[in-house]
Amino acid sequence: MTDLYRTATRAFHLMDPEEAHLLTIRALKLGLGPVDRSPPDPALATTLCGLTLPNPVGLAAGFDKNAEVPLPMLRAGFGFVECGTVTPYPQGGNPRPRLFRLTEDRAVINRMGFNNAGLEPFEARLRALKRPLSGPVGANLGANKEAIDRIADYVTGLTRLWGACDYFTVNISSPNTPGLRALQSRAALEELTGRLGEARRAMVGATDLNPPVFVKVAPDLGEDEVEAMTEVAVAAGINGIIVSNTTLARPESLVSPHRDETGGLSGAPLMGPSTRVLDLFRQAARGRLALIGAGGVASGDDAYAKLRAGASAVQLYSAMAYEGPGLVLRIRRELAARLKAEGFASVAEAVGV
Repeated sequence: MTDLYRTATRAFHLMDPEEAHLLTIRALKLGLGPVDRSPPDPALATTLCGLTLPNPVGLAAGFDKNAEVPLPMLRAGFGFVECGTVTPYPQGGNPRPRLFRLTEDRAVINRMGFNNAGLEPFEARLRALKRPLSGPVGANLGANKEAIDRIADYVTGLTRLWGACDYFTVNISSPNTPGLRALQSRAALEELTGRLGEARRAMVGATDLNPPVFVKVAPDLGEDEVEAMTEVAVAAGINGIIVSNTTLARPESLVSPHRDETGGLSGAPLMGPSTRVLDLFRQAARGRLALIGAGGVASGDDAYAKLRAGASAVQLYSAMAYEGPGLVLRIRRELAARLKAEGFASVAEAVGV
């Protein structure tokens, strides 16, 4: 069955990347995706800020922008699924073409611009999910491009989706919305986390729910920025950091004809830089924040490297463009074998070692 999905993935490479992605979502909605029938591996089970994960391999935001297929992706074998990025109001994003495969580099460049259908259908789909689910489903929050008060957009997303998802991610690191990354500066981040914290406390008091809140950051950060962001996040009660989003950097090693396209680079070339920044956050956090490793994960060894750099769980997306959704099962098998070979009985034992 894995060979079937790999063949389909190769066929999709004959199509425009964005059209291929939309077709994939439609196929998953029709129940045509892979189904994980393997027995759970106790060594891969772990927890993340109170969330129970059957395995630490999650689906990153960007794949399911409108919360259309969280259940099919959980059935495919992901330990958790992050939907979005969602903004309060629908927006079309940037002009096409805006998604490019760098096949020779096993990479992707996108300048999508938070294209999504807005909070209303997103919320309705999440609230319609029949629980319990096999793994957590999170919401990745963004701000509308034309918003006068972008922080208010994040607060709106948090309050509207409260009780509809298992965790929140505040996306302040997409390079494709002008000015958005300015929210990573210390002063802006203090205001953002302060207002989110105020809204969160009000919702906790009203509902007795308290889902974790993560912040997703860029890989293009220096050591001083990492330390400042860490202290702000800890002081504000943020639960964790997702390291990282796509990068604006263009390594000299890139050989694809699309290497000079504008937008965020993801995939294999991001593995090294994002893992180095992850390790900086590990050193700065000193156990005070949970970390999730994203960027370039395409194998069990990649996932293991993220764990050793401090991540309690990992996320992937771009690698599926080359290997299909069945990739998650291979990564899980490889990770379990690597943990065993290194003498670890569980994921948690390997984190930050």
